[in-house]
Amino acid sequence: MPYLEQSAPAPDTAGAPLDGVLRRMGALDAALPSRDGIAVFNRVYLAVTEEVGRRIDAGRFADARAAITLDVRFAERYLAAVDAAASDRRPPACWRPLFQLRRHPGVRPLQFALAGINAHIGHDLALAVVDACRSLGCEPAELEDEFDRVGDLLVTLEERIREELMPGPDLLQIADPLTHLLGAWSLERARDATWSAARALWALRRLPDLAEEFTDRLDAAVGFAGRMLLTPLPD
Repeated sequence: MPYLEQSAPAPDTAGAPLDGVLRRMGALDAALPSRDGIAVFNRVYLAVTEEVGRRIDAGRFADARAAITLDVRFAERYLAAVDAAASDRRPPACWRPLFQLRRHPGVRPLQFALAGINAHIGHDLALAVVDACRSLGCEPAELEDEFDRVGDLLVTLEERIREELMPGPDLLQIADPLTHLLGAWSLERARDATWSAARALWALRRLPDLAEEFTDRLDAAVGFAGRMLLTPLPD
């Protein structure tokens, strides 16, 4: 089966579909050591998902069903990568650097957080848009508002993450190479590229060979960027 179609069953949007992914992320948060690279990203993503849920409950999304479907499909991609690694299967290439380096003492928490965001936004979100369109029977353009609102939230949180996890003034020797390394990556640019990738994948849905090739190349490119973000830094 083409990788593009390897997604979890469609969420039950009539119930509380975010609860399941929130429970799973909460369980990971409780089980993993706080310094583990997956734990660092998971805390960030749990906060994002909780905030999306609050905004949906507050009526901030015009189409709550579409927002829930997109958010659940999005989260399922990350959780599938966690499951693959836990069962000694290979996760997508975009996630492999984070799983491989999750305990490396030379990688800083901010690097772990942004490498996870890179994998999830750069690869998973494009596929999640296609997953959601299939579930809802709609075109990507009909999800653009939900996509933009989630993206805006992520940009806001990324700024906060950088402030909270960047080393303080007493660690300037680390901060200088870290600032240089992470300054080469932008969530806003990644989000724009993801929307283009999602539209391309949707256009290729009736050409499975090309869609699979496109997805594989996207996966590899995002994984390469993630490996650069996780470059170990000197103590």
